[in-house]
Amino acid sequence: MSKNLKRYHWSDLPNSDELSVFLEKTKYRNKYFNTLKSTVFTLVTVAAVAVLIATIWLPVLQIYGNSMTPTLQSGDLVVSVNAKKLSRGDVVAFYYNNKVLVKRVIATSGQWVDIDKKGNISVDGKRIKEPYLDENEKDYGETNIKLPYQVPDGKIFVMGDHRSVSIDSRNTAVGTVGEEQLVGRLTFRIWPLNRIEWVR
Repeated sequence: MSKNLKRYHWSDLPNSDELSVFLEKTKYRNKYFNTLKSTVFTLVTVAAVAVLIATIWLPVLQIYGNSMTPTLQSGDLVVSVNAKKLSRGDVVAFYYNNKVLVKRVIATSGQWVDIDKKGNISVDGKRIKEPYLDENEKDYGETNIKLPYQVPDGKIFVMGDHRSVSIDSRNTAVGTVGEEQLVGRLTFRIWPLNRIEWVR
């Protein structure tokens, strides 16, 4: 059996300059791939943490419907935070019949709520101020509960800002909201860009 052998001459071998260039290219390639791997790993880690934060601590919600106009409009994107303690005036999201509703806290556990025919609200016998509403936006709405109404233990009484169309705690169809239903308190609108601001 014959073999084809190629004979090399010393002059065919690379010189020291060519070897240096080759080594530099190899080092650069290795450094590039290491940097790329590190960058991809960092991006994946940051993305995973961001998704975790968004899912657990800062859910982003899209508003549907008009029950919270003019404060929030359909299509707005808002950030919510977990909040154990809620106060009157807070805007909250909660689960109801496999949907997420957004309303405003009017009264908390044990308080008495009363609403007159013009839509003015009293809590524990004192008429409350609602700076987020214009006077002409107040409305008795779809109220079918017996007033005055005491908020049950562990519940909150909520109403939409668009009082004439909102179905909320004034109606037994929705009722008061329990802690287990809460998604969170809405804090910041992030979309649309021309209306980025704190939710008040």
